[in-house]
Amino acid sequence: MRLNAIVLSLILIATETFATPSTQIWIPSTDIQQFMNPHIGWDAYIGQNGKGLVSNGGITLGVLPLKKVGLEAGIDYRDISGDHWSPILLNAKAGSPEDALFKYMPAIAVGVYDLGFVEGVNNYDLLYGLMSRNIGRFGRLSLGGYYSVGDPDLMLDKNGRREPGGLFASWDRNIPEVSDKLWCAVDVQSGTNGYGAISGGLSWLFAPNASMIAGYDYYFNAKAFPGTVTVQVDFNLR
Repeated sequence: MRLNAIVLSLILIATETFATPSTQIWIPSTDIQQFMNPHIGWDAYIGQNGKGLVSNGGITLGVLPLKKVGLEAGIDYRDISGDHWSPILLNAKAGSPEDALFKYMPAIAVGVYDLGFVEGVNNYDLLYGLMSRNIGRFGRLSLGGYYSVGDPDLMLDKNGRREPGGLFASWDRNIPEVSDKLWCAVDVQSGTNGYGAISGGLSWLFAPNASMIAGYDYYFNAKAFPGTVTVQVDFNLR
């Protein structure tokens, strides 16, 4: 996510940031894990011609036993082609589902992700807010923004200037016309700071508690971060 020395040494790996709260393809979503429902996820990002692999695995748990307000917290381990560079990151999110407080209320969420503990290496510390709404058969639209409160020198645009924040947008939809197990999404995160990307993919529900996403990520700083194929596997343990 930034053009520091560590990132530059890993350019062939394609990218170094992965949103791992409950997500769409790339960006966080307004979805929140249910109370005491452990969610295990493993994401892989594969560089062009199969060169470079970034994997991110972690567990997220719902920690609030309420219907109208939810809270989840998680921990992730990130590996970049075997380079274990301060790999532990935290995330947390709070929010409310659609219609929780009044009719036609959008779902809302606020949170933090990529919260690291090594100054100048992984303390991206992105705060974000999102809202979303299902629009019948059209699907769900989401809109929000993010801002880094971590090391500003880790959030540089393609010209080397600080770019700590930007916008989120996404569309996602189940596809019952084909199968109730099929889902698709397209999401966008603005910026050329390494987080900026447009991503799309399909998900298949193999079991009530297991699914897999296959998709592609195009980064807006394409010279530094070539596109990646992503494969993401998710399990709920309850």
